[in-house]
Formats: sequence, structure tokens, C-alpha cells
Amino acid sequence: MDILGLSVVCYYIRNTYPDTVMGGYIEVFMEVLIDYGYIGVFIASFLAATVLPFSSEVVLTGVLLAGASYWPCMIAATLGNFLGGMSCYWLGMLGKVEWIEKYLKMDRAKIDRVQNWIKDKGSWMAFFVFLPGIGDFIAVALGYLRANIWIVAISMFFGKAIRYWVWMELVYKVQEFL
Repeated sequence: MDILGLSVVCYYIRNTYPDTVMGGYIEVFMEVLIDYGYIGVFIASFLAATVLPFSSEVVLTGVLLAGASYWPCMIAATLGNFLGGMSCYWLGMLGKVEWIEKYLKMDRAKIDRVQNWIKDKGSWMAFFVFLPGIGDFIAVALGYLRANIWIVAISMFFGKAIRYWVWMELVYKVQEFL
């Protein structure tokens, strides 16, 4: 990895986890992932799409700045993040709709209306699973409410692909500027 890539990683970690032992472990882990190149991008992207707080952009940026090719990075990041997002969807499918009725005290008819809307039109919300902070919850909720898996998969894939395309273009523009 070149000096610029390493400094991006270190800056992110030091500002996210200042003066913590965990920050040191995360810094080493991210450096290892960057050293693994495309496989590291895939792993980082998968972890970032799960409920774990992790930044795949830092690893992707480090790998790109180390001289990796555009399309293999795009494929590794998109597939890793897509599969991680789908794992959240499947995790949601483990839930039981009866829990909503029991613990949230919602009427069964209202739950059925929400489920029908999700199955018909709401599945497209998976496009926004790439959003930080709320994306994981959207994926879990879509699984929990039994959204159409094919629409979820397609819209989630395109949302994540566009996210990484924009990020990678930004990295290249900044790199040209410097």
C-alpha cells in the first residue's frame, strides 16, 4: 500500500476510535484487509453490510490507492456488500410475524395490510439498504415482513453497485486533484 492509502486508513481509525485499544486492533485488521486486495475488499464489504459497524470504503480506498484495477474492485465490493445485505434479509426472515402482534400490540389486519404493501410495492425499498445507519434495519425489516425476495435482491444489488460506483469515482477524482 502506498503512503496516501495508509494515511487515509490511519486518519479514519484514529478519528473514529481515538485512544482505544479497539482502535489499534481495527487499524491492524483494516491494513490486513487492504493487503489482501480484492479478497479484502470483498470481506470488508460483506462485514459492512451486516449489523457490524465497519467501513468498507476505507479498505476499498486503500486498495484503489495501492493501484488495484477498477472493475475487480467494483465487483468485489458490490458482491460482498450485496451478500452481506441479503444475509440481513435472511436474518429478518427468521423472525415471526406473530411477535409484532404480541409485543407491539398491533392488529392482525393492519399487519396483513403492511405485509401486502411490502410484497407489492415496498420491496423496492431495498434499493436504499446501502444507506449508513438505517440500511441494515431496512434489510432485516424486509425479511421480517416477507418482502418479495427477487425484487429485494435486484433493487439491493443496484443500490449497492451505484453506491460503490459513486465512491470509486470520487476516489479517482480526489486522487487526480492531489
